[in-house]
Amino acid sequence: MEDLIHERFMRRALELARRGWGTTHPNPMVGAVIVEHGQVVAEGFHAKAGEPHAEIMALRNLGRRPQPGATLYVTLEPCSTKGRTGACTAAIIGAGLKRVVAGAADPNPVHAGHGFEVLRAADVEVTVGVLAEECTDLNLIFNHWIVAQTPLLAAKAAVTLDGKIATRTSDSQWITGELARTDVHRWRRLFPAIAVGAGTILSDNPSLTSRLGDDVWCPVRFVFDGLLRTVVEKSLPKVYTDEFKDRTIVVTTPHGGLGYVRKLQALGVKVWNITSATMRAPLPEFRRLCVEADITGVFVEGGAQLISELIQCRQLDYLFVYRAPVLLGDDKAKTVFKGLRTEKLVNAVRLEEVRHTSFGPDQLMRGRVAYPEKLQVDETTFSLG
Repeated sequence: MEDLIHERFMRRALELARRGWGTTHPNPMVGAVIVEHGQVVAEGFHAKAGEPHAEIMALRNLGRRPQPGATLYVTLEPCSTKGRTGACTAAIIGAGLKRVVAGAADPNPVHAGHGFEVLRAADVEVTVGVLAEECTDLNLIFNHWIVAQTPLLAAKAAVTLDGKIATRTSDSQWITGELARTDVHRWRRLFPAIAVGAGTILSDNPSLTSRLGDDVWCPVRFVFDGLLRTVVEKSLPKVYTDEFKDRTIVVTTPHGGLGYVRKLQALGVKVWNITSATMRAPLPEFRRLCVEADITGVFVEGGAQLISELIQCRQLDYLFVYRAPVLLGDDKAKTVFKGLRTEKLVNAVRLEEVRHTSFGPDQLMRGRVAYPEKLQVDETTFSLG
């Protein structure tokens, strides 16, 4: 019975945490509720880096000292270091709270569990692990950033039952339905950056914004274009000319030519010109530049060449695959994953920590990419152009 009560209030804390969806980077999303006599009396969530944490907001919104026996529910282990807003453990102890129920532990190995130790040392009863999987999944970008100290590179694909992304004539709109496509915009709103290859820009001319109802949000927009093919024509893509063009960064190489670089810069578009022996920008160097720019996560939406290269180079961390109940059955239809030579299942790329969600007839499978010890690339299909 107590477990069900804990889950009920933790679900409310999760709902609150999601109000910070996409606005808290590089911090995690966190929600908190204060419960007295079985009733929620105050709530809080972390809205933005540099602003008060969820626990502090809940205490402020309460406006008084908690009553004896009050419980604080929080989705993530309270911080025990001062930071910009003060340690939450100190605020909890100072408020006189004697019971804390937490979802996930701090993923940072330097601090993991220390907040709980501080609270217990102050005679606060601590329960850990309520809806832990949901609380951990909520912050998949932050968790990767804080542990690996590099951005989470995630890719998205919409495929048919036989794994195709378009017909042999490149017809692809739309494989999935409206509900699934709306969910893609929700993830666009979470990630600080979106990335596509030059082929996607030339064929689709996408806006690469998140559009949820009347809300339009533009993350950082990366265009991978080692030869600057997207700058050749007089009619330039939207991402170079729209109101958000200053949010666009073209990732290129010296093979693209300085004239086109200057053309982009004159438009107000940023350029990352990465030294490369080939016409493809080295992905590890791209990661390093993202770290310098404090970009904690990148949502790669295509095309197939860019996503496949990420896998071939072991640079893809996370994968979203939306699958529609559509069957093409055509060997010449377009596929998203290519370039590997997997002769045995033991050498297959797999997903871990898998989660499934349905959107009408469509299904989303997402998870962390796990690479085999031996990942063999088929050199005949590894494109360097």
